[in-house]
Amino acid sequence: MLFDPIAIVAALEQSWSLETSRQWTVQNPTAGQCSVTAIVVQELFGGDILKTPTPGGDHFYNVIDGKRYDFTASQFEQPIAYHDVPSDRREAEGRGREAEVAALLQALRRNGAASC
Repeated sequence: MLFDPIAIVAALEQSWSLETSRQWTVQNPTAGQCSVTAIVVQELFGGDILKTPTPGGDHFYNVIDGKRYDFTASQFEQPIAYHDVPSDRREAEGRGREAEVAALLQALRRNGAASC
């Protein structure tokens, strides 16, 4: 699968929902999506999962081929001061996120991630 960040953003925007995060809203579709998105992006495209502490808790994102990709940064009103702390799927998944990860993976496949 080809890693095309622009195509991935388009597919994610069509795929995020209340099934992928209980914090999702029409006004802020990236809210609460960071961990499931980081897990699914890693599963599909490899790379590493990193985290940065924020007032609301740890924020998860990806590094692929040495470059940071934070597909959910727009959920924050202010820019993030990245700390790039190494993390992993287990930590990002936390408790009870398996169904959300599965829902996002399924939605991405339905919405064109296979062509990314």
